[in-house]
Amino acid sequence: MADYDVVIVGGGPGGYVAAIRAAQLGLKTAVIERDNMGGICLNWGCIPTKALLRTSEINHLLHHLEPYGFKAEKTSFDFKKIVERSRKVAEQLSNGVNHLMKKNKVTVIKGAAQIKGRQGAEIELLVDGKTSIKSTHVILATGARARQLPGLEADGKLIWTYREAMIPEVMPKSLLVVGSGAIGIEFASFYRLMGAEVTVVEVLPQILPVEDKDISTLAQKSFEKQGIKIYTNATVKSLKKNKDSVTATFGTQEITVDRVILAVGIQANTENLGLEKTKVKLEKGHIVTNEWCETAEPGIYAIGDVAGGPWLAHKASHEGVLCVEKIKGLKTAHPMKKTNIPGCTYSYPQIASVGLTEEAAKAAGKYELKVGKFPYLGNGKAIAMGEPEGLVKTIFDGKTGELLGAHMIGAEVTELIQGFCLAKTLEATEQEIMQTIFPHPTLSEMMHESVLDAFGRVIHM
Repeated sequence: MADYDVVIVGGGPGGYVAAIRAAQLGLKTAVIERDNMGGICLNWGCIPTKALLRTSEINHLLHHLEPYGFKAEKTSFDFKKIVERSRKVAEQLSNGVNHLMKKNKVTVIKGAAQIKGRQGAEIELLVDGKTSIKSTHVILATGARARQLPGLEADGKLIWTYREAMIPEVMPKSLLVVGSGAIGIEFASFYRLMGAEVTVVEVLPQILPVEDKDISTLAQKSFEKQGIKIYTNATVKSLKKNKDSVTATFGTQEITVDRVILAVGIQANTENLGLEKTKVKLEKGHIVTNEWCETAEPGIYAIGDVAGGPWLAHKASHEGVLCVEKIKGLKTAHPMKKTNIPGCTYSYPQIASVGLTEEAAKAAGKYELKVGKFPYLGNGKAIAMGEPEGLVKTIFDGKTGELLGAHMIGAEVTELIQGFCLAKTLEATEQEIMQTIFPHPTLSEMMHESVLDAFGRVIHM
């Protein structure tokens, strides 16, 4: 008899959530984790960066007090304490995950796991090459790491990945961010609001490449207004390390900065897992799975970043739940619709979206598009908050009333987007959203107005 019903390799937001759900369903469960529980997201990604970004928002507000009736002669900050607070937040939540494991009677095994082979329905794993564990089901949730580009590798001192960018000993006066996805833009926003001179280089025609073009355009204008220099359609050709600076060459430009942050994507952690002893297939560096997170090897599953994009913590968590519920045989288990997965960038201003961009909807060639837009400048709560810059954009199929996509930029849109996510999950039409009563005064009223605008019924514009 196997030692466990389910063994999960990796204790990140996919792995630990899968473990809790498995335990709730009465499955004997273990998690194998070589580092701290919570994975990259909790320890080196989602959570500590939000602590840093909150600090930068406060710093920005302290330098724009006059419109609110305040005066401050001088403000300053202790960068070491800012970093320490971020690390304490991560530590607190990692400890919280450990508590959840104990509460749900999930066994946590420290070490690196590798698949040794199988005996009938049982899969054998080795922990740190010596301890043997057998399980009926194995879920791989090993996540991903920062991608390195040949000739532009990070050294942890002058050229950083996201890890070094979160824990610098001193605040850099200038830096270059290579890549303008969510990670790159969040670091660019943080350091700029803290006072650094920031340059962003993006190889594609627009920053935030996965976002709707209207939103990306507004974001670039806002960032440039704040003083961030942005170069699109540009490739970094070289990074020359000096004694305490880096000289970067891209296009016809050459700049020297204190530090460089590489944010050029991620690479799945598929090495040293023993996959060569299985039928598990890889494609473009990630593990291939079906809609139930099953690999080509019976009894082995993959969730989260290691199984491909979108590379988001909430996607991993959702996959963990549906994977375990399918293992248990619950009839309520449903495959995930990727067009219902929201994406959020916690910069200043914030960006959030779900579903198809207008460009993607047009390219599909099967919809009768109805597009609505409503600006923050037309919303009473936004003006009262002193946050008049932003936009809510919605895209519908005029034939069916289906909400195809929603795209937002401005204050608190990462909190607002869930309303559109729920609408998509419930397959709400424009009529149902228009008939919903939105509270006043709130930022959420812009969501209502945007839908009204798509069908020629906008009130406050």
